[in-house]
Amino acid sequence: MEKELSILLAKLQGIAQTGKKYGKDIFDQERYEELSQVTKQLMSTLYPSLSDQVLTILVDQDEGYATPKVDIRAVVFNQAGKLLLVKEKSDNCWSLPGGWADIGYSPKEIAEKETMEEAGISVKAERLIAVLDMSKHDFPPALTYVYKFFIRCEAENEILKPGIETNDVGFFSLQEIYLLPLSKERNIIDNFEMIFADERSKENVVICD
Repeated sequence: MEKELSILLAKLQGIAQTGKKYGKDIFDQERYEELSQVTKQLMSTLYPSLSDQVLTILVDQDEGYATPKVDIRAVVFNQAGKLLLVKEKSDNCWSLPGGWADIGYSPKEIAEKETMEEAGISVKAERLIAVLDMSKHDFPPALTYVYKFFIRCEAENEILKPGIETNDVGFFSLQEIYLLPLSKERNIIDNFEMIFADERSKENVVICD
């Protein structure tokens, strides 16, 4: 139920944001602004731990036609067939290197940049493995509507070093990943099963919701 509510709130926010941009007259603008404020109040009621700053970012910061945000995750295997993961300082849990797509960078460039920043190694982005709609998978509820890009990268070395946002980094087998505390807002076990299946198949089929 909580996940369904979070999706509905994201839709309301999108309607308000798009309406404020394209509303035809001042009365439309007032109604969409009111819808935006009601959406913020609902978010605050359902998620009382959200700060005013976070609510402002979720509801007011973006403008124009509302579209999903893009999260880029780098998929890097070592020569032993183990997958690169980083331990996030924010929750002390493990995830694929990555983050929000930055303006001015392509998806491949984001994957390369984030891997260097979070794991300390240089990689070359090769191909897209999957594009997933978070709402259609078993991720925790989120107030931001997100598409996740998984990009296969080749490591140019295997010398690892944590970054500013990470406190550990390593290569793991799927069996080892099953035992790790995962940063579930960033990746869930289904993602890792998909990634290892892709690595075994060698068919380079792109998965897309």
